Amino acid sequence: MNPLEAQLHYPFGDTIPAPGQLEEIAPGLCWIRMPLPFALDHINLWLLRDEQEGQAGWSVVDCGAATDATRAAWEQVLTDGLQGAPLLRVFATHCHPDHVGLSGWLSSRFDAPFWTTTGEFAFARMMAAALPGVDGPSAIPHFERHGLVDPAMLEQMRSRRNYYPSLVPAVPDAYTRLRDGDLVQVGGASWRVITGFGHSPEHASLYSEQLNVLISGDMVLPRISTNVSVFAVEPEGNPLELYLESLKKFTNLPEDTLVLPSHGKPFRGLHTRIAQLHDHHAARLAEVLEACTEPKSAVDIVPLMFRRQLDAHQLSFALGEALAHLHKLWRDGLLRRTRGDDGVIRFQLA
Repeated sequence: MNPLEAQLHYPFGDTIPAPGQLEEIAPGLCWIRMPLPFALDHINLWLLRDEQEGQAGWSVVDCGAATDATRAAWEQVLTDGLQGAPLLRVFATHCHPDHVGLSGWLSSRFDAPFWTTTGEFAFARMMAAALPGVDGPSAIPHFERHGLVDPAMLEQMRSRRNYYPSLVPAVPDAYTRLRDGDLVQVGGASWRVITGFGHSPEHASLYSEQLNVLISGDMVLPRISTNVSVFAVEPEGNPLELYLESLKKFTNLPEDTLVLPSHGKPFRGLHTRIAQLHDHHAARLAEVLEACTEPKSAVDIVPLMFRRQLDAHQLSFALGEALAHLHKLWRDGLLRRTRGDDGVIRFQLA
């Protein structure tokens, strides 16, 4: 446990459910954990007892990626954990593959409506269809503009052209819209939708005042900082500003709220963690600003922010995050941006 984690409280200690197993953390609320084929090797999903039109069953928040291991774990959950009860609704906090990968599979299997925000539904559909602008090849010119010239790494990234569709083979054709401030009744509890931006287009967290529980998705994680990136589809974006503004929406929740994150363990200490995240980004911004006494591209900034060897998957997020910090400083007027004769965009103190 690192020093920042030690400031948080983990009410379930080291308990982690095995794949395919349920861990009840409150009446009618269960935790399941699914494997991921990445360095970040798991995602937490949340099952809620529910009733729709007189039928008893469950609703799930997030789905896991479309891998054989996750499908097998889901089969175990559906057979043993739910004891034959159906899924009545499938909720998605956001459009990333580990969250919506099996949304189509689960929704069609149970004829269960898919609930998410408009922004997340639209982007999931676009990326699953590999539309130009959000497909793998669209990222290559974006990365080249920001200093990536390594032919081997560029080729590795080109080979990931079907990355999203391979993990999200189907998104439901229709959805039920979640909007900021909506109150959604699930079983015996009411959940308020809290939208957030910067990590994804229109991320939906869910807070129940009755249970004092926040399903935070990826907006607030206990151990790692949420990835905030500038992507090819929105090359002039300022996602870090959006993310930091979004965190303010959680500060009016009680400090002792039980936070159920998508990665890591359930914890208490919400306000403490939000302050840590603000401090983290302030420190990164200060480092980046100091580095830009000479013109720097996003590729130049990556080793400053990520002091380890990165594969193509990790580098794509690291480049996006480096650029997010550069863009915030640029938008704040602290950096100026120029494009060199080589076509690379660089940033320097204003």
